[in-house]
Amino acid sequence: MLRVLLISPYELGRQPFALAEPAALLKQAGFAVDCLDLSLQALDADLLGRARLVAIYVGMHTATRIAVEALPRIRRLAPEAHLAVYGLYAPMNEALLRSLGVGTVLGGETEPALVSLAERLRANGAGRAQTEPVIRVGKVEFVVPDRTGLPELSRYARLVLPDGTQRVVGFAEASRGCKHLCRHCPIVPVYEGKFRAVPADVVIEDIRQQIALGATHISFGDPDFFNGPTHAMRIARALHEEFPEATFDATIKIQHLIEHAVLLPELRRLGCLFITSAVEAVDEEILRHLAKNHCGGDFDRAVALTRAAGIALAPTFVAFTPWTTLDGYIALLERILELQLIDAVPPVQLSIRLLVPRGSRLLELPGFAESLMPFDAKLLGYPWQHADPRVDRLQQDVQRLVSQDTSLGRHEAFAEIWRIAHETAQRRARSIGHAAGKPVPRLSEPWYCCAEPTDQQLQAV
Repeated sequence: MLRVLLISPYELGRQPFALAEPAALLKQAGFAVDCLDLSLQALDADLLGRARLVAIYVGMHTATRIAVEALPRIRRLAPEAHLAVYGLYAPMNEALLRSLGVGTVLGGETEPALVSLAERLRANGAGRAQTEPVIRVGKVEFVVPDRTGLPELSRYARLVLPDGTQRVVGFAEASRGCKHLCRHCPIVPVYEGKFRAVPADVVIEDIRQQIALGATHISFGDPDFFNGPTHAMRIARALHEEFPEATFDATIKIQHLIEHAVLLPELRRLGCLFITSAVEAVDEEILRHLAKNHCGGDFDRAVALTRAAGIALAPTFVAFTPWTTLDGYIALLERILELQLIDAVPPVQLSIRLLVPRGSRLLELPGFAESLMPFDAKLLGYPWQHADPRVDRLQQDVQRLVSQDTSLGRHEAFAEIWRIAHETAQRRARSIGHAAGKPVPRLSEPWYCCAEPTDQQLQAV
């Protein structure tokens, strides 16, 4: 029986749906499947030695950086295996991945292609070139994910409540892709404004099996839970009806929070504790460049709407861009302070630097591509330098702070970033006192997708 090894380098502390779903489909097609999560497990020489197909999931930038580091060792430990890489970041890094020995590169709705590849290997061996499309966004006949080969849920990110207690978290996906075209988003080059819903009965059965294994909170990993609000509410209602004590969180665009504000009180009643939203910036020029379809004032409105509904808002940011100024960065900090969101923002969010990968719609901006340096395979993007060297130094200082001093609490880290930013701008920093606001529910793993991999993340490879 042909044996397949599915590998996830990193998935935000989640038990990866992107391993569990293809595992179920591959087993259904008669293949033996093993799973390896490098966020919790080291590369296993025995598993690699037995595999005929090794498929690595790269759904985010950090995971891709780790995968690139791991590929040479994977090739040594599995010299006879066919190597595949699948996920959002696979097509945009196709040339680099093939140069590292990858035979198949897949993006979009990849499960049918993975099954097709395994069937080709079973029939013909590993000699034939890729015949599956690099990008496919057609519908998938989803089945209930098979999570039996993954580490137990209790080893993944936990829900941390304001009183300090923690809960085991399950992770589900109700949809994939996105109907929006934000210029900096890695989803856009692959899905081009399309999104695909996972059938509600599959989602609920997946949740059911995770709750049976101890989960009391579900984190929805959809790029935007309200891409299909009717579908999302159907799932939230079914979850609450069957498991009334369970809670959940989701990611929802600022634009959607405002457009569907009427649904927020019901979301809270159904168990939603917090919503992650990609605010990205408060500067109007930056928001226009990123094509976010919201303005700085919409951020304030979304905070007010979610608070009125009893839901915490967890904003994420791209704090450093070529259009960021020192005054603009301080304005971002001031807005976080004014909205009492310090406790809702992981310090790493205040260090994130705009990533420009291959295929990014940012390259469509007039004159932008000409301002970039040549593609950097280590960075997996086009480097850029700010016109004001002080902005780059500030980004490096903030990144160094949040990566090296992880003992700092969110308020302490914010206060230090506040001081550094004002010092860099040669502005007097007023005292912020104890302005963190009320503690909010959060996951123990900070949300980010394009920060530097840590030494600990690289140890597994």
